[in-house]
Amino acid sequence: MSRTSSPIAILLPPSEGKAEGGDAPKWRVSTGDFGKALRTYRSQIVTALEELGGGDTKLLGVGGKHLARAQEINTSIAGAPTMAAHQRYTGVVWDHMSPSTMSAKVHSRASESIIVLSGLLGLVGFDDQIPDYKLKMGASFAPIGKLSTWWREPLSKALNARLAGHHVIDLLPNEHRATWTPTPEAYESLSSVTFIEKSGKIAGHDAKAAKGLLVRHLLESTGSPLAALEDWEHRRFTLTY
Repeated sequence: MSRTSSPIAILLPPSEGKAEGGDAPKWRVSTGDFGKALRTYRSQIVTALEELGGGDTKLLGVGGKHLARAQEINTSIAGAPTMAAHQRYTGVVWDHMSPSTMSAKVHSRASESIIVLSGLLGLVGFDDQIPDYKLKMGASFAPIGKLSTWWREPLSKALNARLAGHHVIDLLPNEHRATWTPTPEAYESLSSVTFIEKSGKIAGHDAKAAKGLLVRHLLESTGSPLAALEDWEHRRFTLTY
């Protein structure tokens, strides 16, 4: 298989910020690219959240009116209104990726390439219709335990089946990276990307905007994804992978 022509897969986290509402078909556990493989596990999380009343401040990390809203959406996930993941996620990475300005060709490549690792849903495709929710991958609650550990086996099985033969660009934070056990021998290549400040320090939150720009660059590049990583330039950050 040619290193240039092999398809690309880009692994991303969801965003804390999410657009509210939705008007697409109501959500079911089997919805989306990975719904069939992960529906049993999604159902267990949805049920556990409902039994917890949607979660408390400790679990969700918010209080006041934000907590009340998070509890409301977390107890009505099954059958909730949906919208495409690329519209639902509104955080810095997604904003700078700017899905709404993609050409039809780039949007199609994003749909084929981008996979999100989600605490609630396990795996999400770019165009998957998803509900509003609030749940971090690092959350821990009974009877599930820590989500990143609980998801590891089923998520890795489904994800690695999808990644076979792909150039895999891992843009996950450590919390999400811990959920996935890669099988690099099945991939065309695996690049786990870290953003580095000009000073040599590993970048933190400030690199989120750059991550979104990098994703857009990868989607718009027509050659090898590895060459696209090498070609990417930013005034503040460099990459290791």
